[in-house]
Amino acid sequence: MLTFYHSPKSRSFSILWLLEELGQPYEMEIVDIRAEGGPPESYRAIQPHKKVPAIVHDGTTVTERAAICLYLTEQFPEAGLAPAIGDKDRPAFLTSLVYTDAVLDPIIATSVHKFQYEARGFSFGSHADTVANLAKKLGEHPYAAGERFTAADTQLGAGIHFGMNIVGVLPRLPVFEAYMGRMMERPGLHRTLQKDGTLAPGQVP
Repeated sequence: MLTFYHSPKSRSFSILWLLEELGQPYEMEIVDIRAEGGPPESYRAIQPHKKVPAIVHDGTTVTERAAICLYLTEQFPEAGLAPAIGDKDRPAFLTSLVYTDAVLDPIIATSVHKFQYEARGFSFGSHADTVANLAKKLGEHPYAAGERFTAADTQLGAGIHFGMNIVGVLPRLPVFEAYMGRMMERPGLHRTLQKDGTLAPGQVP
Protein backbone atom coordinates (compact mmCIF):
# COMPACT_ATOMS: atom_id res chain seq x y z
CA MET A 1 0.00 0.00 0.00
CA LEU A 2 1.38 3.38 -1.08
CA THR A 3 -0.38 6.56 0.02
CA PHE A 4 0.68 9.91 -1.43
CA TYR A 5 -0.18 13.17 0.37
CA HIS A 6 -0.58 15.91 -2.21
CA SER A 7 -1.84 19.43 -2.71
CA PRO A 8 -2.64 20.41 -6.32
CA LYS A 9 -0.46 23.10 -7.89
CA SER A 10 2.24 22.82 -5.26
CA ARG A 11 5.77 21.44 -4.91
CA SER A 12 4.32 17.94 -4.45
CA PHE A 13 3.60 17.99 -8.21
CA SER A 14 7.09 16.59 -8.73
CA ILE A 15 6.36 13.49 -6.64
CA LEU A 16 3.05 12.98 -8.43
CA TRP A 17 5.09 12.97 -11.65
CA LEU A 18 7.53 10.47 -10.18
CA LEU A 19 4.68 8.18 -9.17
CA GLU A 20 3.26 8.33 -12.69
CA GLU A 21 6.67 7.42 -14.09
CA LEU A 22 7.07 4.51 -11.67
CA GLY A 23 3.81 2.97 -12.81
CA GLN A 24 3.00 1.54 -9.37
CA PRO A 25 -0.49 1.73 -7.82
CA TYR A 26 -0.97 4.43 -5.23
CA GLU A 27 -3.72 6.23 -3.36
CA MET A 28 -3.78 10.01 -3.24
CA GLU A 29 -4.81 11.96 -0.17
CA ILE A 30 -5.42 15.66 -0.84
CA VAL A 31 -4.02 18.00 1.80
CA ASP A 32 -5.46 21.53 1.76
CA ILE A 33 -2.32 23.53 2.48
CA ARG A 34 -4.13 26.75 1.55
CA ALA A 35 -6.94 26.42 4.07
CA GLU A 36 -7.15 29.06 6.78
CA GLY A 37 -4.89 27.77 9.51
CA GLY A 38 -3.37 25.22 7.16
CA PRO A 39 -4.00 21.47 7.14
CA PRO A 40 -5.56 19.84 10.21
CA GLU A 41 -3.28 19.38 13.19
CA SER A 42 -3.60 15.61 12.83
CA TYR A 43 -1.55 15.81 9.62
CA ARG A 44 1.56 16.54 11.72
CA ALA A 45 1.67 12.82 12.44
CA ILE A 46 2.59 12.39 8.76
CA GLN A 47 4.53 15.60 8.07
CA PRO A 48 5.83 17.56 11.08
CA HIS A 49 5.49 20.95 9.37
CA LYS A 50 2.14 20.11 7.74
CA LYS A 51 3.72 20.47 4.28
CA VAL A 52 3.51 18.35 1.15
CA PRO A 53 4.62 15.97 -0.25
CA ALA A 54 4.74 12.94 1.98
CA ILE A 55 4.24 9.24 1.39
CA VAL A 56 3.36 6.27 3.56
CA HIS A 57 4.46 2.95 2.10
CA ASP A 58 3.53 -0.23 3.94
CA GLY A 59 3.52 1.70 7.21
CA THR A 60 6.75 3.60 6.56
CA THR A 61 6.50 7.40 6.32
CA VAL A 62 8.91 9.36 4.13
CA THR A 63 8.98 13.15 3.73
CA GLU A 64 11.14 15.59 1.72
CA ARG A 65 11.25 15.22 -2.04
CA ALA A 66 14.83 14.04 -2.44
CA ALA A 67 14.32 11.39 0.24
CA ILE A 68 11.04 10.26 -1.34
CA CYS A 69 12.75 9.93 -4.73
CA LEU A 70 15.58 7.87 -3.31
CA TYR A 71 13.22 5.68 -1.32
CA LEU A 72 10.81 4.98 -4.18
CA THR A 73 13.48 4.33 -6.79
CA GLU A 74 15.11 1.85 -4.40
CA GLN A 75 11.78 0.17 -3.68
CA PHE A 76 10.92 -0.10 -7.37
CA PRO A 77 14.25 -0.49 -9.21
CA GLU A 78 12.57 -2.21 -12.15
CA ALA A 79 11.37 1.20 -13.33
CA GLY A 80 14.99 2.13 -14.12
CA LEU A 81 14.65 5.67 -12.81
CA ALA A 82 17.86 5.80 -10.76
CA PRO A 83 21.44 4.91 -11.66
CA ALA A 84 22.57 2.04 -9.47
CA ILE A 85 25.29 2.41 -6.84
CA GLY A 86 28.57 2.31 -8.74
CA ASP A 87 27.04 3.66 -11.95
CA LYS A 88 29.03 6.60 -13.32
CA ASP A 89 25.86 8.74 -13.36
CA ARG A 90 25.00 8.07 -9.71
CA PRO A 91 26.87 11.11 -8.30
CA ALA A 92 25.17 13.48 -10.78
CA PHE A 93 21.81 11.89 -9.96
CA LEU A 94 22.25 12.42 -6.22
CA THR A 95 23.57 15.93 -6.72
CA SER A 96 20.64 16.95 -8.90
CA LEU A 97 18.06 15.55 -6.48
CA VAL A 98 19.45 17.43 -3.51
CA TYR A 99 20.28 20.58 -5.51
CA THR A 100 16.66 20.91 -6.58
CA ASP A 101 15.47 20.75 -2.97
CA ALA A 102 18.30 22.63 -1.28
CA VAL A 103 19.06 25.36 -3.84
CA LEU A 104 16.54 25.71 -6.67
CA ASP A 105 13.42 25.52 -4.49
CA PRO A 106 14.64 28.18 -2.00
CA ILE A 107 15.80 30.39 -4.89
CA ILE A 108 12.33 30.28 -6.43
CA ALA A 109 10.62 30.97 -3.09
CA THR A 110 12.91 33.85 -2.12
CA SER A 111 12.63 35.36 -5.60
CA VAL A 112 8.83 35.20 -5.57
CA HIS A 113 8.71 36.91 -2.18
CA LYS A 114 11.51 39.33 -3.08
CA PHE A 115 13.80 38.48 -0.19
CA GLN A 116 17.06 40.38 -0.16
CA TYR A 117 19.77 37.83 -0.83
CA GLU A 118 23.13 38.06 0.95
CA ALA A 119 25.72 35.37 0.30
CA ARG A 120 26.77 35.21 3.96
CA GLY A 121 23.20 35.01 5.19
CA PHE A 122 21.86 32.02 3.24
CA SER A 123 23.03 28.43 2.91
CA PHE A 124 22.33 28.34 -0.85
CA GLY A 125 23.77 30.22 -3.81
CA SER A 126 22.40 33.30 -5.53
CA HIS A 127 19.67 33.44 -8.18
CA ALA A 128 22.21 34.33 -10.89
CA ASP A 129 24.56 31.52 -9.87
CA THR A 130 21.69 29.02 -9.85
CA VAL A 131 20.51 29.99 -13.32
CA ALA A 132 24.07 29.87 -14.67
CA ASN A 133 24.72 26.46 -13.09
CA LEU A 134 21.53 24.91 -14.45
CA ALA A 135 22.07 26.41 -17.91
CA LYS A 136 25.61 25.01 -17.99
CA LYS A 137 24.51 21.57 -16.80
CA LEU A 138 21.62 21.29 -19.27
CA GLY A 139 23.82 22.64 -22.06
CA GLU A 140 26.30 19.82 -21.51
CA HIS A 141 23.83 16.95 -21.03
CA PRO A 142 20.20 16.48 -22.08
CA TYR A 143 19.04 15.29 -18.67
CA ALA A 144 19.62 16.09 -15.00
CA ALA A 145 21.99 13.17 -14.44
CA GLY A 146 23.50 12.79 -17.90
CA GLU A 147 22.25 11.12 -21.05
CA ARG A 148 19.10 9.42 -19.75
CA PHE A 149 15.88 10.37 -18.00
CA THR A 150 15.85 9.62 -14.27
CA ALA A 151 13.79 10.47 -11.21
CA ALA A 152 16.01 13.55 -10.85
CA ASP A 153 14.32 14.97 -13.95
CA THR A 154 10.90 14.76 -12.33
CA GLN A 155 12.26 17.08 -9.64
CA LEU A 156 14.40 19.41 -11.73
CA GLY A 157 11.85 19.51 -14.55
CA ALA A 158 9.05 20.38 -12.15
CA GLY A 159 11.20 23.10 -10.57
CA ILE A 160 12.16 24.72 -13.86
CA HIS A 161 8.59 24.50 -15.13
CA PHE A 162 7.23 26.15 -11.99
CA GLY A 163 9.92 28.81 -11.84
CA MET A 164 9.79 29.65 -15.55
CA ASN A 165 6.14 29.12 -16.54
CA ILE A 166 4.07 29.57 -13.39
CA VAL A 167 5.72 32.23 -11.23
CA GLY A 168 8.09 33.68 -13.85
CA VAL A 169 11.23 34.02 -11.71
CA LEU A 170 13.44 31.89 -13.97
CA PRO A 171 14.41 33.30 -17.37
CA ARG A 172 13.01 31.66 -20.48
CA LEU A 173 16.42 30.58 -21.73
CA PRO A 174 16.63 28.46 -24.90
CA VAL A 175 18.42 25.71 -22.93
CA PHE A 176 15.55 25.60 -20.41
CA GLU A 177 12.95 25.61 -23.18
CA ALA A 178 14.74 22.74 -24.93
CA TYR A 179 14.94 20.77 -21.69
CA MET A 180 11.23 21.22 -21.01
CA GLY A 181 10.54 20.16 -24.59
CA ARG A 182 12.25 16.86 -23.80
CA MET A 183 10.23 16.56 -20.61
CA MET A 184 7.01 17.04 -22.55
CA GLU A 185 7.83 13.90 -24.53
CA ARG A 186 7.11 11.91 -21.35
CA PRO A 187 3.57 10.47 -21.21
CA GLY A 188 3.97 10.45 -17.43
CA LEU A 189 4.24 14.24 -17.38
CA HIS A 190 1.08 14.60 -19.45
CA ARG A 191 -0.81 12.36 -17.02
CA THR A 192 0.56 14.39 -14.11
CA LEU A 193 -0.47 17.72 -15.61
CA GLN A 194 -3.96 16.37 -16.20
CA LYS A 195 -4.32 14.94 -12.68
CA ASP A 196 -2.91 18.07 -11.05
CA GLY A 197 -4.75 20.62 -13.17
CA THR A 198 -1.47 22.48 -13.74
CA LEU A 199 -0.48 24.51 -16.80
CA ALA A 200 1.60 22.62 -19.31
CA PRO A 201 5.18 23.83 -19.91
CA GLY A 202 5.11 26.78 -22.26
CA GLN A 203 1.65 27.93 -21.23
CA VAL A 204 1.46 31.31 -19.57
CA PRO A 205 -0.99 31.82 -16.69
